[in-house]
Amino acid sequence: MVSKDFFLALDELEREKRIKKSVFIEALETALVIAYKKHTGTSKAIDVKLVPERNTIKIVAYQTVVEQVEDKDTQISLEDARLINRKYKLGDVVSEEISAREFGRIAAQTAKQVIMQKLREVEGELAYNELSQKEDELVTCVVRRLEGKNVYVEINKLEAVLMPQDQAPNDKFAVGDKIKVFVKKIKTGPKGPQIIVSRTVAGFVKRLFEIEVPEIAAGLVQIKAIVREAGYRTKMAVYSEDNDIDAVGACVGNRGMRVNAIVSELGGEKIDIIHWCPDILEFIARALSPAKVVMVQVNDEEKIAKAVVMDEMLSLAIGKDGQNARLAARLTGWKIDVKPYSSLMKEENEAQAEQETETESVAAPAPELDTDTDLFDEDLGELE
Repeated sequence: MVSKDFFLALDELEREKRIKKSVFIEALETALVIAYKKHTGTSKAIDVKLVPERNTIKIVAYQTVVEQVEDKDTQISLEDARLINRKYKLGDVVSEEISAREFGRIAAQTAKQVIMQKLREVEGELAYNELSQKEDELVTCVVRRLEGKNVYVEINKLEAVLMPQDQAPNDKFAVGDKIKVFVKKIKTGPKGPQIIVSRTVAGFVKRLFEIEVPEIAAGLVQIKAIVREAGYRTKMAVYSEDNDIDAVGACVGNRGMRVNAIVSELGGEKIDIIHWCPDILEFIARALSPAKVVMVQVNDEEKIAKAVVMDEMLSLAIGKDGQNARLAARLTGWKIDVKPYSSLMKEENEAQAEQETETESVAAPAPELDTDTDLFDEDLGELE
């Protein structure tokens, strides 16, 4: 343990493990103290120092000078101390160097175990600090084991879990697979860092587009809103302040190459990409894509919208089990009621008929005039 090669190995460890040599030496010194005490059965106060410049290990035991000795391992009488050096006085610390040859195989093995444990802790801390910067980011990892429905993956030598609710319906995994995951949450626990990853959140698709579309990465195209039902459909609203840039076209790519690459990663999940606009009427109409909307009526106070589509477009606008309308509502933040055009016409006709009925009931018959001609003539005669 005191050879030149040993200290050269420390330099190699610093380069490979990215652990500072000083950290490793500190861990080793602590481990050697524990190993020495365990091997010798002593409770002496000792200090172990590595001296790389001399390729040696220095072990020193300490005793405090006291008037009355109560602990022989940590205390020494003033009389005995002055036998070593007449200058010692009460309260001084007497040091004694111990030969490193007293370390046996058991001590070395104990030291190795403690050192390796410390190294794992340091590596874990380094990996955690590096990974903590990647929360809400996309990372590539390796599937290490499958336990029930949980998938355990390795990220930067740390284990993360992909739970069932974070797996898309069409996801299939095998040990050794390289997969992309979204780092959803990182927290510290009693057994070390706990990393929760996902492939179902909308952020997963958003990060895929940021990687695949240079215009998004450069900030020329913005993802204004994105919602998703994993394995089935994603809706995304994009926008560019540059009128010369087609935001939707940039995301789709030449002949659909960009969006198809993402669809392939998602196992065939459908993706609707629409132009975002500040006009809520237009935005709601676009959000119901691929259906064509005839008209949109809104109640601003309650944030409720009525979207009218042609009858043949009704099932497309609503989607299977209401999925398309549900995603459109989440994308816009408005409650959307989808109505067929025939229903709108029926409501308008009924309203018009009701209005006509009310008009007829309001019109009352004119009062009858008094046509008694005799009385009229009599009044006329008096005037004459």
